[in-house]
Amino acid sequence: MNTKELHLKDQNTKSKSPLRPFALSCFRALVLSCLFLFSFPAMQGQDQNRFLQIENKLKALEAEVPGLDEKIELSVSDISIQEFIRAIASTSKVNIYIDPALDMRITNNFSDVSVSAVLLFLCKQYDLDITFFGNILSVSKYVPPAVEQPVAIPPPKPISIKYDTAAQTITMDLSNDSLFKVTKEITRQTGKNIIFSPEISATPVSIYVENVPVDNAIDKLALSNGLISTVTRDGFYILEKPAAQAAQAASGSGAMRNRQGGRQNSGGYEYNISNNLITLSAQDVAITDIINDISRELKLNYFIYSNVQGNITTQLYNATYDQLLERLFNGSQYTVSKAGAVYMIGERQLEGLRQTKVVQLQHRSVDKIVEHIPKELQKDVSIKEFPELNSIVLSGSKLMIDEVELFLRSVDKVVPVVLIEVIIISSKKYYNVSTGLSAGLGEAPAPTSFLVSTAGIQTTLSSKTLNEIISGINGFGSLNLGKVTPNFYVSLNALEQQGVVKIHSTPRLATLNSHEATLVMGETEYYKEIQNTVVGTQNPQNIQAFQYKAINANLSVSIKPMFSGDDQVTLDIKVEQSGFKKNRVPDAPPGSDNKSFTSLIRIKNEEMVLLGGLEEKTNSNTGSGLPLLARIPILKWIFSSREKEKMDSQLNIFIKPTVLF
Repeated sequence: MNTKELHLKDQNTKSKSPLRPFALSCFRALVLSCLFLFSFPAMQGQDQNRFLQIENKLKALEAEVPGLDEKIELSVSDISIQEFIRAIASTSKVNIYIDPALDMRITNNFSDVSVSAVLLFLCKQYDLDITFFGNILSVSKYVPPAVEQPVAIPPPKPISIKYDTAAQTITMDLSNDSLFKVTKEITRQTGKNIIFSPEISATPVSIYVENVPVDNAIDKLALSNGLISTVTRDGFYILEKPAAQAAQAASGSGAMRNRQGGRQNSGGYEYNISNNLITLSAQDVAITDIINDISRELKLNYFIYSNVQGNITTQLYNATYDQLLERLFNGSQYTVSKAGAVYMIGERQLEGLRQTKVVQLQHRSVDKIVEHIPKELQKDVSIKEFPELNSIVLSGSKLMIDEVELFLRSVDKVVPVVLIEVIIISSKKYYNVSTGLSAGLGEAPAPTSFLVSTAGIQTTLSSKTLNEIISGINGFGSLNLGKVTPNFYVSLNALEQQGVVKIHSTPRLATLNSHEATLVMGETEYYKEIQNTVVGTQNPQNIQAFQYKAINANLSVSIKPMFSGDDQVTLDIKVEQSGFKKNRVPDAPPGSDNKSFTSLIRIKNEEMVLLGGLEEKTNSNTGSGLPLLARIPILKWIFSSREKEKMDSQLNIFIKPTVLF
């Protein structure tokens, strides 16, 4: 049979407890372990918050029920939790209700612990919960809240829209699809911005078109669903209801208000305001009348610096107050500026309406950007460059500043860098044969020489040698050639040259889009220029001066890339090649040979193109000699000199553009 012990001591009343002395040491050890368990977070997340709420409620209730703060000493062994809590409630005079369904057995020792701490420990240890009814505590088993199962949401209906980027046509198969989702998908695929009033965003639309231009498709979409499509100057498409439907819709939310303008020549107009959106129909109405009535209706603060002149005729649907003012003053000498909650209206040049704004460019340089701003936008706006910050300083009315800033933002795009790889292959093959026999009388007897080199054979026969040869020939029959004079000589030349020259160059050029990149390779030769100057008349003296002048022969390649949005690169290519010719006149400047071509091609990004055609073939066969004898076979080799030359040259250029962002 289980034994049960229950000993309580109320320290505030100092009543004696029947607790036996030998159990005091056990109390202290158990209290330390219980305090450790109490300080250790037994649960995380939601349970931790629950225990914190119970603790805060117990502390708040201690002012009404002092027994919760009383210290008790407690020792129990195998006792039901109901008897244990009843004993605490009876001793500390705390109203506690225990759920009869609780059947836990408790064995614990507590010493110098408040009733609140014991109750909180029981909640953590045995997963209990305390419900507070005034100063009554109800202890029961904690039941976690039921977890709501997520409701299965059916997948959204796909919007059947396909856009052909190459042909720029669109196919739509719509059936009661939301106007908001349809226009969003059209804008995502085509980049066409479509706006409409919030009241028609949920309008179901249906249409089927196949492979039609985008502009035509948007018009047919609006027409088939009872809407009107218009295009603004900045390329936005506006979808709206016809005027009759808009008036009927406005009458449902609030009747159109009729106003008679107080100014002379001012006609009547109607307007409606719903959800701070303005629908306005005006025919030759004074601008100030519209501002006064609508500002008073919307309870907006405004201040007019100068008398606003002029009437306006307009039809406006679901516009904000700011959009209304922008439409009223667009193209006029007046502007609007907002300071806090006050709208300030007046002429653009007034001090209170001028603004200054610094627009910093992110991707482009401010250098020469002002030259590209349209002249119409520069009117009444002061535009200054600030190179240190890569910014533009704008000063003028807010509306004009906003237009200039909008233009600057539209052109402030990332300019791609085009890396151009150029492979230049130049080859030259030549062959030259020169033969000739020359004879003559020199100023002195010429010595006999014989030279054999890699260039050919060069020999000179003196008169003595020739006479010896002639003497050897004389004596054959009646043949007698006689002798030559002492200064006579004969020269024989036989030269041959051939070779192959190849040049391979692989430069890389990088330039911004639509900017030219140039490559120049060449060589320089010098020739001597002599200048004679005669000084004096009676005893003239000839003074000779000379200088060396340079002549260049270059290979020049200029490429201007233009990258387009379809991953195509247009290349404007200019190639010029010049070379030196053989100098046929002694001491004359060397001749030059020039070739050039211009090409405009379009290739895909990172593709290579071959530019050839600079090919030259030269064949020459020239000769000189004695008349008649130089044309007789066999004898022409003795009485003439000949030169035969053959040369082939070719230039190939490979170009590969790579676009980098």
